[in-house]
Amino acid sequence: MTDNQSPIPEYSIIIPAYNAADTISACVRALKTQTIPSNRYEIIVVDDGSADDTTQRAEAAGARVIRQGNAGAAAARNLGAAAARSKILLFTDSDCVPAPNWVAQMVAPFADPAVAGAKGVYETEQSGFTPRFVQQEYQDKYDGMARLPQIDFVDTYSAAYRRDIFLAMGGFDTTFPGASVEDQEFSFRLAEAGYRLVFVPNAVVFHRHDPALMDYLRRKFFIGYWKNLVVRRHPDKLARDSHTPQVLKLQMGFAALGCGLLAPAILFRRGWLAAASLASWLALVFSGAPFYRKIWRRDRAVLWVAPWMLVARAVSLGAGFAWGWLKLTVSGRLK
Repeated sequence: MTDNQSPIPEYSIIIPAYNAADTISACVRALKTQTIPSNRYEIIVVDDGSADDTTQRAEAAGARVIRQGNAGAAAARNLGAAAARSKILLFTDSDCVPAPNWVAQMVAPFADPAVAGAKGVYETEQSGFTPRFVQQEYQDKYDGMARLPQIDFVDTYSAAYRRDIFLAMGGFDTTFPGASVEDQEFSFRLAEAGYRLVFVPNAVVFHRHDPALMDYLRRKFFIGYWKNLVVRRHPDKLARDSHTPQVLKLQMGFAALGCGLLAPAILFRRGWLAAASLASWLALVFSGAPFYRKIWRRDRAVLWVAPWMLVARAVSLGAGFAWGWLKLTVSGRLK
């Protein structure tokens, strides 16, 4: 190493950013003040064709910035991984604020050479009912993952991979636009190839969850929509993965049945069809009983909205999945 060369970092943190001027500074500043020395890692922000001053703010906060034309989060992450100088890649999002020990927690599992990837968690400090419900929803999923010796589902808001494996597996699929479910698909691909992925519950990033109900429902709709591509490539994941509670699929079935019975009940004025539709909706609501018990222990005020949110979630996911399935079936591709 010559005098004008910086030492090769042990870890590379990659952040895709699109019009993220309002949040990128806080994200980078949090990464600059981690519990491990800053000379052990590099921070790479990939500006995905922003029209605001994302690049300037990221550079001012201390990040190395790479720019590309707008091509989506998957392409941005892949570009950052290609430019990274370390053997371990860490990913987070431009609207996340990692906890001070996030890097240390994320990289700890890689002391085991068998570990290829790791997943951390979200937390939030928001006070609204919708984001607090979203946090309980995530926490419910984390509870299930915490019991598993290895997982098959990694979200890129708090993720890490060995760079050589990441590149050998082709990185994230750029077919998925924006930030949708490309991270799920990549982790499924790794798991099916036999690589070990682990859950790291103490690797925390703070996030601003969907602030309003319509934001939440829109996100769920498009998750359901793009899930069609994932399950066509990984059909076994339609039955089970390490992140999705099995009861969620049951709830989507109840919602589909309730909607399907309601229209003929109104059209043909059949009381028994109306009763069956109502029974389906009630079954959906009561299927959330174990989830409600957890909410009671953690944030009981959210119980006021939880049943309605479960219904809305099931309808939105189901509608998105149905629309995506129709688009793929008719046209052979999603747009």
